[in-house]
Amino acid sequence: MVHAQFDNSARQQLAIASVEAKTRRGLSWQQIADAAGLSVAYVTAAVLGQHALPEKSAKAVAALLGLDDDAVMLLQTIPTRGSIEGGIPTDPTIYRFYEMLQVYGTTLKALVHEQFGDGIISAINFKLDVKKVADPEGGERAVITLDGKYLPTKPF
Repeated sequence: MVHAQFDNSARQQLAIASVEAKTRRGLSWQQIADAAGLSVAYVTAAVLGQHALPEKSAKAVAALLGLDDDAVMLLQTIPTRGSIEGGIPTDPTIYRFYEMLQVYGTTLKALVHEQFGDGIISAINFKLDVKKVADPEGGERAVITLDGKYLPTKPF
């Protein structure tokens, strides 16, 4: 049976315990995703409390992290989503994404609507990828791909 949460505190506590276990065991997010058999972005989000895992994946993640049966159950529940509490984010990495949306949000909206019409880009039917690439000018660059299904607004 599918269950949903109405309060994210249990998932927050599980996320804290999971990250502590990940750190203690010297695991990478990719290793956890490989055990789960799903993408690294999805599994990371799930372990951090933003997605539910299928039973087989929840059991594999819990076993790898040394978590109990209650954790397996929680990893399968549909969470109350949203990991950034109100106000402007203060973590520098998260703030930069906020800044990008402040600068380019209206541009993205204008381009999406011009190319697709009135609607949204789904965060449910969605893929996320993060890659590190060499910068021709020296150093490294982050390439972040947000790949969501376009859902048109339907008049009713």
